[in-house]
Amino acid sequence: MTSSTEGHRSGFACFVGRPNAGKSTLTNALVGSKVAITSSKPQTTRHAIRGIVHRPDAQLVIVDTPGLHRPRTLLGQRLNDIVRETWSEVDVVGFCVPADQKVGPGDKFIAAELAKVAKRTPVIGVITKTDLVAPEQVVEQLLALQDVMEFAELIPVSAVDGFQVATLADLLVNRLPEGPQLYPGGELTDEPEATLVAELIREAALEGVRDELPHSIAVTIEEMVPREGRDDMLEIHALLYVERSSQKGIILGHRGERLKLVGTTARKHIEALLGTRVYLDLHVKVAKDWQRDPKQLRRLGF
Repeated sequence: MTSSTEGHRSGFACFVGRPNAGKSTLTNALVGSKVAITSSKPQTTRHAIRGIVHRPDAQLVIVDTPGLHRPRTLLGQRLNDIVRETWSEVDVVGFCVPADQKVGPGDKFIAAELAKVAKRTPVIGVITKTDLVAPEQVVEQLLALQDVMEFAELIPVSAVDGFQVATLADLLVNRLPEGPQLYPGGELTDEPEATLVAELIREAALEGVRDELPHSIAVTIEEMVPREGRDDMLEIHALLYVERSSQKGIILGHRGERLKLVGTTARKHIEALLGTRVYLDLHVKVAKDWQRDPKQLRRLGF
């Protein structure tokens, strides 16, 4: 390839879909590194985290939006606003629908919203999680999805076994404008490190807790500094916010055992992300009903 940008494409794509449609896992599969948090709990992505796919012929920047849903709180409304803002700014949209769930009202709600941007922005229908079902079911899902809206392309993929992930990358890249690299080679995300670290802590805190918690956890990084007297270690002080003291008990666990486990899990992922040893200090705080309070939402970064 020549050093000029002739024939080189660069631009932005985003995946949309109901909560838990496999958007984050797909982003990670395309980027080849864990940048967007994945969790079995729906609604875990809150920031438009970008993953960057570097290829000799292209640079594809993936914006991972929160799942669109009918909002019940102020936080919910803000999340939906982020989604719509993102759609209006990208070059191509991937609409993710899992192969193992019937196309439902939630998908139709999103399709109706997408139809408004589809005139300007190509929308690719992506059937995710094909490893979970028989081939006939994938075909049925493709037919069902065709009825929902007019897609530029339709493709079944599996982020887990890599089925057609490279083909999807090609389809997305083909829709990008010609242009130079937008980010220096080697970068995987343009999120500030503290944001990614907070997300990894939040992911660890969500694993294995009861269903009432997902929305109620927020994480702030108070400090990230080199450990005194150690140039090979980073010290991170973080606060986990919940809405009620009963939730604080769930996060702490019996004699603080659960929080210890959260710390260990998060630390491993953070060390892998930052490439350095980490001392992680976690504390749990109650911020009463923070999801409904504009002042607290601002303070927690929403």
